[in-house]
This record gives sequence, C-alpha cells and structure tokens, in this order.
Amino acid sequence: MMRTVLAMCTLALGTSVAAGQSDPVSERKALMKGNLEGALNIVKMVRGQNPFDLEKVTAAFEQWTDTAKKLPNLFPAPPAQGTNTRALPTIWENKTDFESKIAAFAKAVSESRDKAKTLDELKIAFVPVNNACSDCHELYRRPQ
Repeated sequence: MMRTVLAMCTLALGTSVAAGQSDPVSERKALMKGNLEGALNIVKMVRGQNPFDLEKVTAAFEQWTDTAKKLPNLFPAPPAQGTNTRALPTIWENKTDFESKIAAFAKAVSESRDKAKTLDELKIAFVPVNNACSDCHELYRRPQ
C-alpha cells in the first residue's frame, strides 16, 4: 500500500513538473506580467504618483532576478504556428544576440538591486534595468 501511494505521488510530481516545463509561452507570459507590475510600481514612485515603498522596490527586483534566471531556458524553439505570443521569430534567428540581451538584463538587475534603497537611488538604479528591458523588447517583442 505504501509503495503504491509513494509511486503515485512520484508519478504525479513528475507529471506536474513535466507539464510546467512543457509550456514555456505561458511561463514567459507570467514572468512578464510580474515584471510589468513591478515596473509600473517603480515608475509611479519615480514620477511622484506614489510614495517610495522599499517593500515594493524589493519585490520588483526579486521578480526581475527570478525572470533573469528563468528566461534563458524559456525560448527553446519557435512556438507552433498560431500560438498566442508576442515573441518574434527573430529571437531564434538571432539567438546569440537575444541571449546577450537577457544577460544584459540580468547584469542590470544584479548591479542595481542594492542601489535602490531611497527614492533618489531608485531613480538612478531603475534606468539600466528599464533600458535593458527596452533594448530586448524593441527587437524581439511584437507590438500590441
């Protein structure tokens, strides 16, 4: 009985892990949605629309750090024809450049995350992160 339960749990875990890995488009979309949420919070602080909130700043940088770690593995092959994605085919045509953009984003996040402890610091630290996002999106993301 115990072996059966253990085997079923192992199978269920393996299936859920495989399912999670088999849909990189959905995972990319979830990461980008989280990135946007953090960026909007930061932009509102920088513009003076919202007060500086270190917890939200920290959460944004944690989200971006997570994204930087996961992104390199989320573009394994071009999506099937008709897939709802904003990723352009040029990603796979210029894979080396695309990967360098991800690395630049990761570096910007890593170098900026501990330099954003006040509003004035955030105004400076957010620039390279935002630029890294824009550099990649301009070339490799389909407009809305």
